[in-house]
Amino acid sequence: MDDLPEIGKISPEIFNELIFPRLGADSRNVLVGPQHGVDVGIVEVGDKAVALTTDPVFIVPEFGWERAAWFAIHILASDAVTCGLKPAFLSVDLNLPMEMTKEQLRIVWDTIHRECQKLGISIVCGHTARYENCHYPMVGGATVISVGEKNEYVTPRMAKVGDAVIITKGPAIEATGIFAAMFPNLIEREFGTSFREKAQGIFYKMSVVEDAMVAVRVGIRGEGVAAMHDATECGIWGALYELCQAADLGIRVELERIVVEECVPEICRFFGIDPYASISEGTLIIACREHKAAEIVAALSRRGVRSSIAGELIDPRYGMNLVEGGRERKLVHPTVDPFWKAFYGALEERHILEGDLYEGG
Repeated sequence: MDDLPEIGKISPEIFNELIFPRLGADSRNVLVGPQHGVDVGIVEVGDKAVALTTDPVFIVPEFGWERAAWFAIHILASDAVTCGLKPAFLSVDLNLPMEMTKEQLRIVWDTIHRECQKLGISIVCGHTARYENCHYPMVGGATVISVGEKNEYVTPRMAKVGDAVIITKGPAIEATGIFAAMFPNLIEREFGTSFREKAQGIFYKMSVVEDAMVAVRVGIRGEGVAAMHDATECGIWGALYELCQAADLGIRVELERIVVEECVPEICRFFGIDPYASISEGTLIIACREHKAAEIVAALSRRGVRSSIAGELIDPRYGMNLVEGGRERKLVHPTVDPFWKAFYGALEERHILEGDLYEGG
């Protein structure tokens, strides 16, 4: 593959060609280095494991400044928790658009501060400035740091044949949450006020912090969670594929066993997207030892998080397989997330632009 993608993350081929062979100085202290489909790097510092993850600071003004900032911090924290360690520190760079005002920055930063307090994250350094040619939604970058014992983290290479695969919340959580936030009037006209209110509540499910922390409290490695991955771009199918690729394992997953949140099927059908291939921050893929799977599902349920045992990891010789309607076929990576085309198509509709776009506060 010669070209960069038109938009979005680079492909595994480009990563392997350009990025992976050039990672600076070698160090024996790197316990988990960069891998496609792995959210966190881990290094040994003294007798501790220090986990780091870096992402853009993603601010969408149309969500409303407070909701936008909530989502921005939970995107960052959701990647961090997939290693099983609790996020502890944050370094943040804000490269703000010229049109951002002091009041808007105050709301954003107050929200980031409050959410970090709730999550136990200390902000330790950063950079804040306004610059020309900086635009929403990518307004900088941030690194979340977690610290724990060297026997407390998890990573896909710890998964093994026979592990159960648990999926929390189900497909298209992020797609549904964003559609509901951006187009409430359209959704209310189509489905009614009660449906619209319920759909808008999905926005605050777009985080896997609680999911991951609850799961690892049951146990890790040989006594519980072995690996985790959040289902961002390309949704559940993409996340399952990436976790298995990183673990060098196969999978057998049954579509009908995956939980589905209310409102998701209707909204995905209305906007013409495949929910299982669509962006789904808030959905966590957990690979765990089979004898602990039911206990993890029960622990999540006690915290109000729906989940199910939807499959198992298998020998890589048998590949990645999806069972739907009793028929088995290959699980393939969607490559292109259908959400973006549907989202921008909806924005271009005249009636959306004239009255249905959510006006953020």
